[in-house]
Amino acid sequence: MDQLTDTAGITLVCCGLIGTLVVDDGLIERSFAEAIATQGVVSGTSAFARRMSQVHRARGLSPGDVLRVLFPDNEPRAQAAQLAFDRALPGALSRTVVDPIPGVVEALAEMRADGRQICVVTSLPSRVVDLVLGAADLRGHIDLAVSGEDAPRGFPAPDLALTAVIRSGAGCVQDVAVVHGTGAGMECGRRSAARAVVGVLTGPHSAARLRGGGATHVVSSIADLPALLKGLDPDSGMVAAASDNGVTPHGRAARAAAAVVQAAVDVPAQGGRRRRLEH
Repeated sequence: MDQLTDTAGITLVCCGLIGTLVVDDGLIERSFAEAIATQGVVSGTSAFARRMSQVHRARGLSPGDVLRVLFPDNEPRAQAAQLAFDRALPGALSRTVVDPIPGVVEALAEMRADGRQICVVTSLPSRVVDLVLGAADLRGHIDLAVSGEDAPRGFPAPDLALTAVIRSGAGCVQDVAVVHGTGAGMECGRRSAARAVVGVLTGPHSAARLRGGGATHVVSSIADLPALLKGLDPDSGMVAAASDNGVTPHGRAARAAAAVVQAAVDVPAQGGRRRRLEH
């Protein structure tokens, strides 16, 4: 692979939502469980356990695509379950507490101070994005949001990241970092040719799954992201070269960034501020 010659650095950071910016406390799985229960697949049965395992593996896809995985030969049933999910998720949000990932506000502020735009990219509907950002008090810390309605296809297609590039005015996809906690999010970043595809361990998928999806880096949480991105800036001394994971860092600043990645072994405790959803 040719070394990167672009000198702009990363100017757009595309972040997932649940599991990346806010704590993933099982809200999505509970909403899917409620949705499939309307189709006669109820807790305590082998069919329920099998489908919830499929939900976990398919996290990151749009809700409609997840439900087509669950009901592959019955489109009307999948559509009925999606309608139930679309009702269940906002209802579940109204009954729960939405916690920001510890350190997220500081991380977002630091990245914006470094001249980077922050964009939420998610296959979830825009209504849910607005509810979650409001409940977590994060609206003022992002520059734009791209949701499932804003692009022809959700993850793992590159459409959401490419739509963010267009809407943000970023110079090219090489100016972008895609940050997500699912394998599908990593595939989106890889397919869009983003400069950095960063997996976070606060999402539903393991480091191995994230790397398998195309992650160039894996960190414990978004709190580690500002230091990593600084190490990737052109003036840091890092050179991108081919490796098993896609990028191998070189140079003193790069070694510092690599130390952040190598330290990402354990998922940090999910504490932090707690806010109830306001209507």
